[in-house]
Amino acid sequence: MSEAPAAGQQLAAEPLEAEPPPEAAPKVASEQTARPGETLLQSLLSIIVIVLFVITFVVQAFQIPSESMERTLLIGDYLLVDKIHFGQGNWSVLPYQSIRRGDIVVFHYPVDPSQHFVKRIIGLPGDRIRLHEKTVFINNEPIPDEYAVHIQGDFDGYRDNFPSERDLSGQVNSKWRFELRDHLQSGELVVPADRYFVMGDNRDRSLDSRYWGFVPRENIVGRPLLIYWSVRSVEDDLPVSSTPGDKLYHFAYALSHLFQVTRWDRTFRVVN
Repeated sequence: MSEAPAAGQQLAAEPLEAEPPPEAAPKVASEQTARPGETLLQSLLSIIVIVLFVITFVVQAFQIPSESMERTLLIGDYLLVDKIHFGQGNWSVLPYQSIRRGDIVVFHYPVDPSQHFVKRIIGLPGDRIRLHEKTVFINNEPIPDEYAVHIQGDFDGYRDNFPSERDLSGQVNSKWRFELRDHLQSGELVVPADRYFVMGDNRDRSLDSRYWGFVPRENIVGRPLLIYWSVRSVEDDLPVSSTPGDKLYHFAYALSHLFQVTRWDRTFRVVN
């Protein structure tokens, strides 16, 4: 009579069934791979937010459209303007520089705040200002004015002997005509609190505080920091047969002659 196999042998002879693998834990939504379109959209939105932040609070681009600041700034200069240098708006909590005589500033034109002007600070609050034969006197002292340019050889009683109530120019703003007399003392113009007197470096060809009054402190946007590009007028190079009024032709010519019309010696120049 045969012996029954031992229990241990019986178990060993039976095939072992592998335990079923544990189910993989479901991925949470934050670990799922984003779709390519969503990633691109998020990147674009981030770039737009950064650009808007920089333009709104840090720097802004402007173009010089007139000759009033020649030779410091020329028509065709493209500027980056530092908007936090003077601590305007929400940036007033940060360290900033006070506005000084001789600073170049970009500001909202007091007559039409939608326009931006760029001029040089001549008079600070409390200063007494007068011009005599084109020389600027501040508090009865002639100021060193190495930036001033006098291109025209003519004489204008209002422009060159400012302030003058007798030789009022036809270019004087109507409101400033009446306000001017309220700030005169002994033939000098007294700058009120929180106001600035500005002039263009091209003194004979600049419509500035002589013609429309003071710049309020809150109108000042910032100071020019850098000329990031400068282009001379394409009219200097246009063929004789071209039509001067054809803006589309001017644009096409400038685009096709970009390297020729760019003022390379002024590009990336710091403004001071």
